Amino acid sequence: MPQLETEYIKTGKVKYVFSDLPLESLHPYAFKAAEATNCAGEQGKFWEMHDRLYANQTALKPTDLPQHAQALELDMAKFQQCLDSGKHASSIRKDMAAAGKAGLTGTPTFLVGVQEANSPKVKFLKVFFGAVPYATFKDALDTALSSLKQ
Repeated sequence: MPQLETEYIKTGKVKYVFSDLPLESLHPYAFKAAEATNCAGEQGKFWEMHDRLYANQTALKPTDLPQHAQALELDMAKFQQCLDSGKHASSIRKDMAAAGKAGLTGTPTFLVGVQEANSPKVKFLKVFFGAVPYATFKDALDTALSSLKQ
């Protein structure tokens, strides 16, 4: 990911979009953890919380989440209010529904696509299920970028 970020995302060649897909049947605390990540995002720490929760997957109970927020030095009152309100739940459920409609059932799943001209729609060119090597992503991204030049 750091290589992709440096070569493609930070240079503006590609846009990286993250969608939530908490697998509640496998991970009963995943949904609330997704909410916590979005609440941290309100304070500019989405990726920090995301990475922290992935690194601490045995500590995802709702009672554990404030400890993670505190470790990231978030405003605890704002974080807790956000988490308790469930304000991100509908957005997460929307992401889950879109993933289900597309037949995506696991994480991580990566979609490589191009935005259609004069439209918000994206044409997906490649789907990767699970972690894949940098070279595989590079090939798919370069192919997608070259298709835009034609």
